[in-house]
Amino acid sequence: MMTLQTSLLKQLTPKRLFWRSLLIMLVPMVLLQGVVAYIFFERHWDTVSRRLALGVTGDIIYVMRTIQKYPEDEFREWTLRAAHREMQIDAVFEKGAHLPAEAPRMSNRNVERMLRHALSERLVIPFHIDTRRDDKNISIRIELKEGVLNILTPHKRMFSTTVYIFVLWMVGTALVVMAIAIFFLRNQIQPIRRLATAAEAFGKGRVDVDFKPGGASEIRQAAAAFLDMRERIARHIDQRTEMLAGVSHDLRTPLTRIKLQLAMLRGTNPEARAEVSDLEFDILEMEKMIDEYLAFARGQGGETPVPTDLSALLNEIIASAHKSGAPLRLESEPSLTLPLRPNAIKRCLANLTDNALRYGNKVEVRAQRVGESVEIIVEDDGPGISPESIEDVFKPFFRLDNSRNPNYAGAGLGLAIARDVARGHGGDIILQKSTMGGLRAILRLPI
Repeated sequence: MMTLQTSLLKQLTPKRLFWRSLLIMLVPMVLLQGVVAYIFFERHWDTVSRRLALGVTGDIIYVMRTIQKYPEDEFREWTLRAAHREMQIDAVFEKGAHLPAEAPRMSNRNVERMLRHALSERLVIPFHIDTRRDDKNISIRIELKEGVLNILTPHKRMFSTTVYIFVLWMVGTALVVMAIAIFFLRNQIQPIRRLATAAEAFGKGRVDVDFKPGGASEIRQAAAAFLDMRERIARHIDQRTEMLAGVSHDLRTPLTRIKLQLAMLRGTNPEARAEVSDLEFDILEMEKMIDEYLAFARGQGGETPVPTDLSALLNEIIASAHKSGAPLRLESEPSLTLPLRPNAIKRCLANLTDNALRYGNKVEVRAQRVGESVEIIVEDDGPGISPESIEDVFKPFFRLDNSRNPNYAGAGLGLAIARDVARGHGGDIILQKSTMGGLRAILRLPI
């Protein structure tokens, strides 16, 4: 039961910080105003209504007693005119009339209840009250010995303007407080939004976003910590890139010397050509492995994201694959432009297509816009990957094929590099079983 209530509360609670903060401020205010309004209407309104009813009742009783004491027609007419002039009462004496057996239907309004109660305390003779008239008057008919005294008094005599003033002040104050709260909340939440935008841009590799700390001291502290972190990460990436550039140079220099010595050995010793060819093949394999290691360790380097036409980039990759006779087909929307690191994305897409071509005889590539992101789907008709190995293939140096044949196994870094590039752009790569029977790789990139 508690779990259900907690789940329902989470569904009803706003997701955004602005609305949650506004709710925290408004709920106590609304509850307070509700309690005050309840007390006002239960206490003050009953008291005011009773006093107004007693005032109307007093005027009616005075007119009735005067007519009963001075029944002459001349004096009765004078009394009725005075009541109209001084008390806002229109009274007519219906001589010889009687009240109908059925009284007007009583409403549930507090006005009629208070007036009936006040008249019942002062009168022991029959009377009828009708508050449902269309002329905004209250009708009180009292049966006397000589006839029926029919009294009309304005409905407004039973109302107090303090009720409307109270409601106007309460609603007006609530609106003013809400406007002030919304103004200050927006000013406080805006720095959080800027911080989130800067963090999202940095996650996509865009470090050129202009961001300055602002807002409350806690938000400024978080923003300053983010700027320090961004600077440290950027410095670390630069140092790693410089170090790897040096490592690449240091590794390639001895390999170049070995290749030169092997070439000289091939010319001076014809009998050793077979051994030299094997060594050259091993050196070629070593160079490929070094390239993959450095590509993985270097990541996306210092490449800056620029608006890139993804469709054109895919066409280049497909055209290059067609030159080598690869069975690859492309379906893409005409214009898919978004901020990318062209070389990194090209490496990512090349790794995905190479992986599909390595194990499949037929490969299809589709690029399309899906909501706020772009999806590139690469699928093949190869043997696929078992579900328990899907996440393992993204691990560095993991290979489903344990052979060292570079034409098939490689260094086990292709998918690891591809996912690293995708996540560096704020996206990801998902592997699924393809409808073609093999593997489907989905690259999602935010727009």
